[in-house]
Amino acid sequence: MYPLLLFLHIFSAALSIGPFFVLLSLIRKIRVAEHSALLAYLDVFRSAVRLVKHAGHVLVTTGILLIWQSSWTWGTSWIVMTIIVMAASIVFLARAFTPVIRRFHAGEWTQKELADKLYRSVWLYIGILALMLWFMTAKPVFW
Repeated sequence: MYPLLLFLHIFSAALSIGPFFVLLSLIRKIRVAEHSALLAYLDVFRSAVRLVKHAGHVLVTTGILLIWQSSWTWGTSWIVMTIIVMAASIVFLARAFTPVIRRFHAGEWTQKELADKLYRSVWLYIGILALMLWFMTAKPVFW
């Protein structure tokens, strides 16, 4: 059972971070798109974020099961740090994309401001996910 859980955990980690690299090229198109194409790009963007959210659910579930099945404890420093960063990533994900797109649709931001904000948010989220990935692979000991 452990190898299957580990595979699902790693696969869901790839699904949690991979789409954001594709979104970087999509943001370049968002910056200069005509209105009808822009709406389609934003739909793709929202779908990718939705995929990442669901992959995150699998990631968390398999992570819990892996800890349960292994000799790691909840007090292990890299697990605690991963959980802290994960909580921050959940808050960030909830505020970084969908509300930004809503503000654009409400006319609060220009297309350039939307693209700039999405671009910064994508890179910040990639950084957060990379930090969690580092915790899970390097398993640093802080205490």
